[in-house]
Amino acid sequence: MKIILTHEVSGLGAAGDVVDVKDGYARNYLVPRGFAIRWTKGGEKDVAQIRRARKIHEIATIEQANEIKAQLEGTKVRLAVRSGDAGRLFGSVTPADIASAIKTAGGPDVDKRRVELGAPIKTLGSHQVSVRLHPEVAAKLGVEVVAA
Repeated sequence: MKIILTHEVSGLGAAGDVVDVKDGYARNYLVPRGFAIRWTKGGEKDVAQIRRARKIHEIATIEQANEIKAQLEGTKVRLAVRSGDAGRLFGSVTPADIASAIKTAGGPDVDKRRVELGAPIKTLGSHQVSVRLHPEVAAKLGVEVVAA
């Protein structure tokens, strides 16, 4: 099935790309979550609009990505969350929580879709998070989760 990606999907493509994927993957995952729309002849107009919006938000060069990486790796991110007695969290820390914590810590503005968690953060302590700034540049960020 041909689809038009509306968001960047790891291993598949960037927003505005027209890709061919299996029917079930498109119908059950990409389209319901808003990551893609079905390709139509009229949808070609949407591709140009999506690509223009992507150019505004994307980090254009590797040098620019490396500058932001240096800023991120120099930022100490501390996130206060509610937790139980044993240090387990009520829920988990989401990429949106981390993106807003980076902003409040004085770091650069990071899109929540660029924050990659290896595993869900459900305990207090120090955790490593990856922020994918460019297809070739990713920043490792230390996040300290403390009780509120």
